[in-house]
Amino acid sequence: MIHALLAGSGAFLLSLLIGRPTVAWLRAKKMGKSISEDAPSSHSVKSGTPTMGGIFIWATVALMTLLTNLFIFRDGGIRLGHESMLLPLAVVVTTALIGLWDDFGTLVDGTAGRRGLTWRLKFFLIAVLGCIVAATMYWGLEAQSVHIPWMGQYQLGAAYLVVAFLIVFSTTSAVSITDGLDGLLGGTAAFAFGAYAVIAFIQGQLFLAVFSFTVTGALLGFLWYNAHPAAVFMGDTGALPLGAALATVALMTGHWLLLPVIGVVFVAEAMSDVIQIAYFKTTGGRRLFRKTPLHHHFELLGWSEPQVVMRLYLFGMAGAMLGIALALSV
Repeated sequence: MIHALLAGSGAFLLSLLIGRPTVAWLRAKKMGKSISEDAPSSHSVKSGTPTMGGIFIWATVALMTLLTNLFIFRDGGIRLGHESMLLPLAVVVTTALIGLWDDFGTLVDGTAGRRGLTWRLKFFLIAVLGCIVAATMYWGLEAQSVHIPWMGQYQLGAAYLVVAFLIVFSTTSAVSITDGLDGLLGGTAAFAFGAYAVIAFIQGQLFLAVFSFTVTGALLGFLWYNAHPAAVFMGDTGALPLGAALATVALMTGHWLLLPVIGVVFVAEAMSDVIQIAYFKTTGGRRLFRKTPLHHHFELLGWSEPQVVMRLYLFGMAGAMLGIALALSV
């Protein structure tokens, strides 16, 4: 556990260190985000805030993973260890590139001439990734089980392929939706990865605990610059890999059934969108929420942005604690 916590602390310091020059570079390159017309009018002041801050989150994670979790220094040489960590690392790199492509379509000035991804293409790419992760887990890591609290571990056989695909696709989408307020996704994702780090350590998967705490530390460093009022947004460059990596970590622990508990905020945010659309269509244009995702609804109720973020943090922390407790009950 000491190794995992040290790796997380190191990731925090590294993220904090490289964050300032990265934010300055993004600002100099005019990587300012345009604000969607669907967002509350109070968000208009954020137009032009640098985006793609996910670059230094994942640069930190990649470097720390290589140094502390993938390459083993022994007897004066270097060898590859914990090969299973190549999966979450590959997932992060792939989705970061997809997010980077999409973020170029949300810039405020002429550099946005390159179009971002349509939602259909984005969903297709995430679906392809979900298939690859599911196949790798099933055939590469020979995973096909689920841990059920108070009941134990059960084998799913080939049905695991479908479940793993749905886990990756839905988690990546839900986490991405949550990115809408200063500090909201960074904090809630840090709680979720911290919870899975503890679960992985309890299982004896130290390498997975190290990776999860590394992501937690990198997110804490990012929050230094993303705290309200944000100096940088993570963009899809940060948000898409967060969801995909969280799903992958959950699958590797076998405790993916706890994702709706540990990621309760992500579930609430995604479901608010689904419910709003369904209600709108079935009632001929009426709305259940003032605006979705859910964090915008709370803003329009009169909560300040820091209030919304802090109160959702509380649910995120409670969900993380409950998830760990349920994992211990298996």
